[in-house]
Amino acid sequence: MRGIISAGGYVPYRRLQRAEIAKTFGSGGGKGTRSVASYDEDTTTMGVEAARLALSGAPAGATPDTLWFSTATPAYADKNNASTVHAALRLDSDAGAFDFGGALRSSVGALRAALDSSNTVLVVTADQRGGLPTSADEAATGDGAGALLVGNDTAGPVIAEYLGGASTTEEFIERWRTPGSTRSRAWEERFGEVKYAPLVEQAWNAALKAAELSPEQIARVIVTGMHSRAARAVGTRLGTAKEALVDDRSATVGNTGSAHAALLLADALESAAPGQVIALVVLADGADVLLFRTTDAISAYKPARTVASQIANAADISYGKFLGWRGEAKLEPPRRPEPDRISASVSGRTEDWKYGFVGSRDRNSGELHMPPARISRVGDTVDDMQPAPMADVQGTIALLTIDRIAYSPSPPTVFAVVDWDGGGRLPVELTDVDADSLKMGDRVEMTFRKLFTSDEIHNYFWKARPVR
Repeated sequence: MRGIISAGGYVPYRRLQRAEIAKTFGSGGGKGTRSVASYDEDTTTMGVEAARLALSGAPAGATPDTLWFSTATPAYADKNNASTVHAALRLDSDAGAFDFGGALRSSVGALRAALDSSNTVLVVTADQRGGLPTSADEAATGDGAGALLVGNDTAGPVIAEYLGGASTTEEFIERWRTPGSTRSRAWEERFGEVKYAPLVEQAWNAALKAAELSPEQIARVIVTGMHSRAARAVGTRLGTAKEALVDDRSATVGNTGSAHAALLLADALESAAPGQVIALVVLADGADVLLFRTTDAISAYKPARTVASQIANAADISYGKFLGWRGEAKLEPPRRPEPDRISASVSGRTEDWKYGFVGSRDRNSGELHMPPARISRVGDTVDDMQPAPMADVQGTIALLTIDRIAYSPSPPTVFAVVDWDGGGRLPVELTDVDADSLKMGDRVEMTFRKLFTSDEIHNYFWKARPVR
């Protein structure tokens, strides 16, 4: 049996109230909210968070042979972004890591290729969507990530068996964006609806035939695509029960582009019962239909943090700050020198610490060292350390400070001295916080973020955020 072993969906902490757009410009916006990646997040860091959630829900020993990372908005061109995700997850060096290029359809292509493979594959997708102020894309889209661990039941219990799928492809100009542009463009809506409808019908019928299923046997249907009008229209023409169509989270999260299929599939699996057939229908330069049946293992599946809980635990962001984070409004920078670019050689020598957040523990005394050290603080033993992975360890704020002067892309900077569970103390920067509500004794957990960008080099490291 082959299928999905575990899944994870990541929704950033911040939300933009769409009504704030119209209050500012007199047009645009709408009802509900959209998810907003923080100033220190990009598709790579969001992909890491989704992947961590997926791996935390996987059974012991179910480790990926390879990692495939797909995004339409990569943090780097030329450089392999999947390698950063690979390093943050501390995967073995013999596990391959590859980017699946910048088209919206690349993510479902990566998933289908993983399902057709014989290896255990971690498929990670992320996207950061937006548009010009007052545009439909600005309001209707969102930021997020999804990750799916795909493999055979020999690697671990499969929670959703892959039954088969089908694809249809046709060249037509419906949505496009040239390299370097931050604005996605779309053709007139009726054109896209006319083009997508027959392609979905063809792929839908072919997938059902291959799996020997009828529409009435489909318990849950996920329909997603950047062409929302076409997605809504085809969702009512598949012959399934009306209540089978799942919430696409457009009212609270928005459409997360290339990440949305994996995000919604993870969301659906978190509340699925055994024996349910789930259909995933993706509209992007054609149509892809993938069919899954949940197994008895879904009953024991306990995600570390569900998509629904992340949607519920959110905080609003002002429209002005949103525009500043997106670079649509030029704000006064901190009156302090900007940081220099990081050293590639130093980063290479400290990869486990910088990307994996791995300290060292003295074998004799048990003393924890963060960052890792060669000489122990207790007993002065030399080179007798063992790795101490700390990315999944929580801690308690012992001291904190709010710095409104230091350089930050989004001041103020909040630092805390954290006492880690099991020993160790380290000052770290906090993120996803409302500075005035913090207090000593608050619990924190680690998250992979971007400290700053200098000379077009992203300085990735770990920050702490409140446990919610």
